[in-house]
Order: sequence, then structure tokens, then C-alpha cells
Amino acid sequence: MTRNEVLKMAEELINGDRAKDYGEAITNHQRISAGWNVITRAAFENYGYLCPAHVTLMMDWLKTCRLLETIEHQDSWVDKIGYNALGAEFMLNKERSVVPTKRKTAVE
Repeated sequence: MTRNEVLKMAEELINGDRAKDYGEAITNHQRISAGWNVITRAAFENYGYLCPAHVTLMMDWLKTCRLLETIEHQDSWVDKIGYNALGAEFMLNKERSVVPTKRKTAVE
């Protein structure tokens, strides 16, 4: 597949099915960024870093934002469940999570 074919496919998706399913792109991305800001702020305030479980929360929020536009979209409901199951597994099996040993500050 050439880059032009990939670009054409992407253009068709974002101006076709994706736009129909998830609404105006800027509105959807504003909703996503609002939630991700809350999640990342809490992660850094409470833990000093993002861990894989935080990412699952962020992906769940992305799916939630999509569902706000098209609540009957089955794939997004299934994906939300999957992300939550992964997040629970990551935290219940902490040895599988990547945890930084120490966060560096600007003065170090």
C-alpha cells in the first residue's frame, strides 16, 4: 500500500464513518482531552507518573466520549469492558506493571 492510498483511506474514514459515528472531530477531541487532563493530573499528583492502568482509564474515557455521540455503538461498549479488565489485571498483578524507580525533577 502506498502513502497516497493510506492517506485516501484515512480521509475517507475521518470524513465518512468516523465523522458519522463520533461527531465533529474537534468536539470529540475536546471531550477526550478534558478527561485525559483529569486522569493525568491525578496520576502525577498521586503517583508521580503514568502507569499502564492509567492508560486503560484514558482509553476507557476515549470510548466514553465516542459513546456520548453514538450510545448504541456496540464496539465501544465492548472496548470499554476490555480496557477495564486490563486495568484491573495490571493493578492486581503489579509485578507486570512498569513502575519508574524514581521521578527526576527539573533541579536534579
